[in-house]
Amino acid sequence: MPYYKEWKSTINNMEINSLKSEDSLKVGWAKINITPFKPIPLAGYGKRKGKHYEAVHDSVFVRAIFIENNGIKSAIVSADLLIIPPTVSDLVKERVSETGLRFDQVYLGATHSHNSLGGWYNTLVGQLFAGEYNPKIEGIIADGIIQSIKNASKKTKAATVTFEKDEDRKDIKNRVIKGGKIEPFIRTLTFQTPSEKALLTTYAAHSTILNAATLQLSRDYPGVLVDSLENYDVAFAMYMAGAVGSMAPIEFGTNDFDELNNQAMGVLKEIRSENEMEQQISKPSIYSMQLPLPLRKASPRILKNWALRPWVFKWLFGESPAFVKVLSIGNTLMIGLPCDFSGELMEDLDRYAQEKGLNLIITSFNGTYAGYITADKHFDFENYETFTMNWFGPYNGAYFSEVVRDIIDKVSP
Repeated sequence: MPYYKEWKSTINNMEINSLKSEDSLKVGWAKINITPFKPIPLAGYGKRKGKHYEAVHDSVFVRAIFIENNGIKSAIVSADLLIIPPTVSDLVKERVSETGLRFDQVYLGATHSHNSLGGWYNTLVGQLFAGEYNPKIEGIIADGIIQSIKNASKKTKAATVTFEKDEDRKDIKNRVIKGGKIEPFIRTLTFQTPSEKALLTTYAAHSTILNAATLQLSRDYPGVLVDSLENYDVAFAMYMAGAVGSMAPIEFGTNDFDELNNQAMGVLKEIRSENEMEQQISKPSIYSMQLPLPLRKASPRILKNWALRPWVFKWLFGESPAFVKVLSIGNTLMIGLPCDFSGELMEDLDRYAQEKGLNLIITSFNGTYAGYITADKHFDFENYETFTMNWFGPYNGAYFSEVVRDIIDKVSP
């Protein structure tokens, strides 16, 4: 199909070798509090119908890690949001020159909290999930991203970097297929300067412990995890949602906030435990790129044999060209996808990367959004993820997986 041919042409013509460098690594980090001064809509659950939060349980932030190697620069940015809204990406793209970077050098992700800022998407469906539109919210988020990168870039120090991989099967389950395949690995990058340590960690369990009835602003369990790491021996911690599609947290406790703490402490325990894999990246060359990701025309289903026409989808959901974010640090490859990417697809991709000599980290919510990408064998299963939120299927599980493999092939040694 045309979209597939277009992708193959893009990846085959992409040349990245000239971007590599093997000089010493410099790293800086910063965070910006983006908690509003007064209540605004919460984003995350359509059943809330745009209700405002009534209290602040914990503040929300934008966090950035700035890395530099022989003049080659990049920034990893995570926001305590449901997603990075496409409109915010557009604002960041307009202003990113203020940071000394290009937009393709900014790797974006989110914690995927369903109890964070709303009001950021001026479409019919956007307002259903994120509440009444307020352009000031987009500005607040974009300001936080730009300022966090600026602040982090001013504090860089020589650093080493280590990739760690921990297995945590106790805090995650498949929420689509009972007893189905899970993505149990916590993937972490640790940046060590002479005096301090910063940590970027990813996990696949959805940040949905706080339910739709909880009208409190919160980072959900990633907030407790990050705060606990920073209260332990880490100067700075950042969390990014991994392959969260089809993956749910284990909600164990007497109430939502008890469950939230238990989930975070379970993940924290595995991070602090002896790593299943730990590897210092001896030659931390860095390079980053952004690739356009062509998709077939949208056709979201309303019944098993009935779907909306593409123009109706555009009217309801808006339109934003999808892209893939890529950041390589030595032999660790980060790929940011524009979706809830299914954890069921990770095992094969992880194995493929390892065979090519790479550590693979996949994160979701890279600044555009194309719905859920799930295993194709579930396409006809009438479930929220596989049916309602599968907008560009069928065959997207195979397509996105091939996109990841193509990128692995392109950057592997």
